[in-house]
Amino acid sequence: MTDVAIVDYGMGNLRSVQQAVRKVAPGANVIVTGEPDVIASAARVVFPGQGAAPDCMREIRSRHLDRVIAGVVSEGKPFLGICMGLQVLFEHSEEGDTPCLGLFQGPVTRFASGMHDAKGNKLKVPHMGWNQVRRIQNPPEATVAPSDGTTSHSTKPASGQVAGYPPGGGLGRGNPPEHPLWSGIPQDARFYFVHSYHVQPNDESLVQATSDYPQPFVCAVARDNLFAVQFHPEKSAAAGLQLLQNFINWNPA
Repeated sequence: MTDVAIVDYGMGNLRSVQQAVRKVAPGANVIVTGEPDVIASAARVVFPGQGAAPDCMREIRSRHLDRVIAGVVSEGKPFLGICMGLQVLFEHSEEGDTPCLGLFQGPVTRFASGMHDAKGNKLKVPHMGWNQVRRIQNPPEATVAPSDGTTSHSTKPASGQVAGYPPGGGLGRGNPPEHPLWSGIPQDARFYFVHSYHVQPNDESLVQATSDYPQPFVCAVARDNLFAVQFHPEKSAAAGLQLLQNFINWNPA
């Protein structure tokens, strides 16, 4: 039986992902495969990707991997999406006006042109290089709506909150604020990014982490057995390897 299947749809630096997973799980059977039956039968699935959304979705659908991915997620197997493997989980990408898998509601939008950092330096698109990742944490208080419909009190957004997304905790309100995949990774750890587009989830409880470019954007989401990130853990040194190690050890309920 395959312990970890790394989904191959003809795009992306899959060998670097395979090598990183093998490093943290030396005794596991880790294979790169585009065979639907092998992916469906694997104990865990990693879904990396690079390239343009239209090309990615064309290859995914032509290989019938859209149905396989949906099946793996619905069966409750641990699933990790990386980079384009995050973006295609959403409904629609502005890149090429592309319908995506629609496992999560919300668009994938391009970074605005003409952005500048706090010092006035022009920021390039794609966003490329090392950047801090802030995990969403529950605030000490929350807005309370009394029975008469008025608001009794409110608080400032928690660190890492994206405008329009109230602070979420773990996989949803009321759950522990720390997802198991963050174990051993400090707040504001640096990860490696290469992307021009970013996801905008409709459901704030999906949001696991944000980064800034220059404004906060969502860079990690989670629900049940699915965890997906915009950055590349396989290129992110110790923090990235720790996240992959956590994925190997993760047993979602």
